[in-house]
Amino acid sequence: MFHQDNILFSTIFFFLLWLTGGSGAVHAAKAPDPTEQLRPYVDKVVEILTDPELKGEEACFKRRAKVMELAQDRFDFGEMAKRVLGPQWRNLSGEEQDHFVGLFTTLLEHAYIGKIEDYTDQKVAFRAQRVKNDRAQVETDIIDKNVVIPVSYIMLLKDGQWLVYDIVVEGVSLVRNYMEQFREIIRKDGYPSLLKRMEDKIQELEKSVGKPCPTDLSVDPGTS
Repeated sequence: MFHQDNILFSTIFFFLLWLTGGSGAVHAAKAPDPTEQLRPYVDKVVEILTDPELKGEEACFKRRAKVMELAQDRFDFGEMAKRVLGPQWRNLSGEEQDHFVGLFTTLLEHAYIGKIEDYTDQKVAFRAQRVKNDRAQVETDIIDKNVVIPVSYIMLLKDGQWLVYDIVVEGVSLVRNYMEQFREIIRKDGYPSLLKRMEDKIQELEKSVGKPCPTDLSVDPGTS
């Protein structure tokens, strides 16, 4: 019995030693690198923005649609929408949340790409990243001769994937910009009024298909 116990103990000991690489502690799975996960997405966006067939103002809706198709796998639009609405989010049913996410995603499509699509023949440089637990910030530069446009991607780790939940272009957070607009509208006129303004803005955007893309993506008439 003693001999069998020794064999069992030795087997377990060497199995654990193999798992730990001899360090005496089981290694946690290494988190993926946020920059390396983001880089292929950014490279593909640059390909779209520099595609000769997608150049020009009249092609901007097709160009933006292609970029947003890519973004579906790298952006967490639900997280963005939740942060933008703040406390109001918890008051919505699942169906109402899905409806808001759809509206907000359409607005963000034009706001995000509208900020970067003027810089289409330049290089993108990955400058630095900061990681803390399940949050990360990847800093990039769009470089055009003597002009440098800083674009930072704020990311959240979910199921092994770093997903973008905010974009900061030239120091301006797209999520915060909309958050301030939305919360003021809700405070003054209520949530139904916000939905109506978002729907009206999207209708206005859809009417612009085939024309130069609009640059005013505010849903608040008092916001430039």
